Amino acid sequence: MTKRKNTSRRRGVGSITSYKTKAGTRWRYQVWVPADPEFPEGEWKHVGKGGYETADDADDALQSARADHKAGVDLTATMPTTLEYSTRWLDSLDLEASTVAGYRRIFKLHVNPAIGTIRIDKVTPTRLARLYAELQRPNPSRKRAPAGLSKNTVHKVHVAISAMFESARSDRLIAINPARQRKTVKAPTAKAVKREQAEMVTWSGAQLGAFLAWNRDTLDDDVHALWWTVAHTGLRRSEVLALMWDDIDFEGSRIKVRRALDTARRGEIKGTKSDRARVIDVDAATIKVLRKWRAARAAISLEFGRAGAYVFGTFDGSPRNPVSTSQMFGRRVEKARRKLGADALPEITLHGLRHTHATVLLENGENPKVVQERLGHTTITTTMDTYSHVTPTMQRAAVDRFAAAIGARPPS
Repeated sequence: MTKRKNTSRRRGVGSITSYKTKAGTRWRYQVWVPADPEFPEGEWKHVGKGGYETADDADDALQSARADHKAGVDLTATMPTTLEYSTRWLDSLDLEASTVAGYRRIFKLHVNPAIGTIRIDKVTPTRLARLYAELQRPNPSRKRAPAGLSKNTVHKVHVAISAMFESARSDRLIAINPARQRKTVKAPTAKAVKREQAEMVTWSGAQLGAFLAWNRDTLDDDVHALWWTVAHTGLRRSEVLALMWDDIDFEGSRIKVRRALDTARRGEIKGTKSDRARVIDVDAATIKVLRKWRAARAAISLEFGRAGAYVFGTFDGSPRNPVSTSQMFGRRVEKARRKLGADALPEITLHGLRHTHATVLLENGENPKVVQERLGHTTITTTMDTYSHVTPTMQRAAVDRFAAAIGARPPS
């Protein structure tokens, strides 16, 4: 074999050299790059790798390194594994605690067990496509979702992975984000997620009224005011549990929604989901229910009725646990279904009360913009997409009102 040696030291170009080992001739490449990528005008150094059996193999690796260098990759960096980098990335995120907690669960349960040991620059679009397919297949050894993860969950996994790799690209560890190679990765789309979602279950106005009456008069529920308030305002669980008495304008019949419980940090408070306060009107009956509830709380302790006290706090004055609150509501619904009839009262969750509030309003001809403002949706599009099942009813009501407005008569 003719010995080939190229000692070019032109910046960004590199060289290929051979060397002798007991196993025979091997080849290495070196490429010249800035010692500190942030200061390319400063000192330069060579980086490279050896052990290639042929000059062509070494040359292929050199060309790949040159392409990475040209794309902005820092060839001097020590390349971390996906587990190492994702840990650093998660620790650096400046997002809502609940969002970061969700990302941590995703990497712990679904990402790092599969690709955590792979170097961040070696994860390919094909490997991600295989990961997404594996997550959707049945796996009895998987404690959660042994029948396979839903498309919605896999979509969330993809969002988290894509964000992590985009950070790695910004950190000059990789030239391209493998998660964004859509033709190969083929992550579940938003349309596919929507098709898979179960149809929204809500109560009619009559069913809601029947439940609230049974809950108050028959069950004599000690937290009846909580369910009534959610049903008559459409507040999110985290918002209603963060209400304080000074948020309620009893004279003006209004509630100011300006905070929410942080579900990722027990007892902590954060801003609303839209990060904006909103004021919603409430009816006279709701004000009466809340006045009665405040008197009951103050009878336990004067502190519980003060302006800064939580409206639906516990017996020590702290906010209620969101999960246990949802479980409480679920038990009430089970009892109501046994008494009123399962056919007469579909099974819904606490969040279903919020959906019921919006659906009843829309079905009765309320302007969607008003519903958007009450629910705290950032855009009207969110409201209309979420409650698209109400559109046929709204359309029928609209054409009937139009015909009535112009006094239209059927042809004789």
